[in-house]
Amino acid sequence: MILYFSGTGNTKWAAQTLAQATGEELVYIPDAIKKGMKSINIAEGERLGFCFPTHGWQPPTLVREFIRQITFNVQPSTYIYALTTCGDNMGELMSILRKDLEAKGLWLDSTFAVVMPESNVCFSFLHLDTKEKEREKIRQATQRMEHICEVVKNRRRGVHELVKGAIPRTYSYVLGGYYVKHLITDAKFWVDEKACIGCGLCGKLCPVDDIKGTPPEWMHNGRCTNCLACYHHCPRHAIHWGTMKRGQYVFKSE
Repeated sequence: MILYFSGTGNTKWAAQTLAQATGEELVYIPDAIKKGMKSINIAEGERLGFCFPTHGWQPPTLVREFIRQITFNVQPSTYIYALTTCGDNMGELMSILRKDLEAKGLWLDSTFAVVMPESNVCFSFLHLDTKEKEREKIRQATQRMEHICEVVKNRRRGVHELVKGAIPRTYSYVLGGYYVKHLITDAKFWVDEKACIGCGLCGKLCPVDDIKGTPPEWMHNGRCTNCLACYHHCPRHAIHWGTMKRGQYVFKSE
């Protein structure tokens, strides 16, 4: 089983690639939450994978909450792995995930980071990649995924191929702490009503049903996980975050 979450499509592509290579079931975490899933049973010989984007150098809050709420029934021989997609680096994200999983009696046999085009528009010092850099990152990520698929198919343990960056603890625990406390909110989203075409795509894509109507209204109910799906997928770029005017990015395979 592969449990995944994705906002811009980077991680969805990676998870689908793994599912095609291993033949294992692909489960979208927001759908599992909406269906009220309470437990996950992993049969003998089945792998358990976690795939998600890096949010503020930490696992997404939605993913962490899902792990806390689910009962995992695994086998002693179960091969458990995790993959995160990130703009350039992921800090100590896997250390945070490992602690969350250990609290549920789980472990991580192998871990991976796949560098993908940047999508974070919440920090002023982060910028979206140029189209040329996007294409190059996706080209390299495609090669990485071929390798990762082989590692996972063969259940190789002790493989930890991460991109932590120069100051990983600062990224995850200082900047990441600020991100979680101040930037995981729907309060900073706003819509240019003149540009909005009323397609409703933002509401359909919101993983936590935090958007209603057209033009969209955010419900301010504390459920937003700041995945930026509404922002990046808007066909007219009518949705904005904060005061800075930034670009959009959605994964597209070559």
